[in-house]
Amino acid sequence: MKIDKNFIFEIKSILENAKNKVYQNINFIMTNTYFEIGKRIVLAEQKGEKRAEYGKQLLKTLSDELTKEFGKGYSVTNLKNMRKFYIAFQNRQTVSNDFKLSYSHYIFLSKIDNIEERNFYEIESIKNNWSLRELKRQFDSALFERLSLSKNKAQIKELSQKGQTIQTSKDLVKDPYILEFIGLEEKNYYSETELEQKLIDKVEDFLLELGRGFTFVARQKRFSFDEEHFRVDLVFYNRFLKCFVLIDLKIGKLKHQDLGQMMMYVNYFDRYEKTDDENPTIGIILCKDKNNSLIELTLPKDSQIFASKYQTILPNKDELKKLLDNKG
Repeated sequence: MKIDKNFIFEIKSILENAKNKVYQNINFIMTNTYFEIGKRIVLAEQKGEKRAEYGKQLLKTLSDELTKEFGKGYSVTNLKNMRKFYIAFQNRQTVSNDFKLSYSHYIFLSKIDNIEERNFYEIESIKNNWSLRELKRQFDSALFERLSLSKNKAQIKELSQKGQTIQTSKDLVKDPYILEFIGLEEKNYYSETELEQKLIDKVEDFLLELGRGFTFVARQKRFSFDEEHFRVDLVFYNRFLKCFVLIDLKIGKLKHQDLGQMMMYVNYFDRYEKTDDENPTIGIILCKDKNNSLIELTLPKDSQIFASKYQTILPNKDELKKLLDNKG
């Protein structure tokens, strides 16, 4: 008797979805449970006359009792993490009062002292379904600081309440872009072709760095007119802005010819590639260095073309925070 393979596949899918839901429910319950344990610990410590000594003994006794009853997972260190989790999120103001991430996510987030920054990473983790590894990578790449550098105080506050919102072409662009995942040392020589290949090899990581809503379309996209041939390094599409995003790679300092070339690429896509219901094409030039005055003089004020630096090592978060402080 021959069994339909689609039937088997459907049953497996049902079981897989059920298993995922069970895991999510267990994770949700445990995260909230650990939050409640942290709350009880803090309340109990506040009743002690000598808080430091009382708290230390409280955690040791509690750890011993819980370990006897429930097994591993209740060491003094883990109980301290639960306490820290509660302290960090007791007055949380984010998209929801429910905890939607794993406990491991919240332990990492608890280590971020800046409340606005912590809220931002929580919201972005939920919206983008970041794994813990992806969350750590975005934190290490100073995403919050990089986005904040181009915003005023009210906009930075909005970042902590809504996360990154994409409403205009400017919202889409970062400066700098962090490409440490491609494995090229900062001072080693490499060609634009090699840089492009590295980005394609790590396209999932590159999409994560680009941000929300990006899909990869093509590399070395060729178009021709008047018997001349041209190639755009990388072509993406953003579903939030409903437009093509062209990326050109430059390993040196940005020149005005590079801006003119990108203007031609953007004009071609607007005239021959985009449909009537799509928005104007955006062009981004990634370069090692740039002169902002040159960019302002070359491009029209309403231009959809941007130039951003890139670096192949993780940024110094302290230096970016100093820039933010001076900006404020």
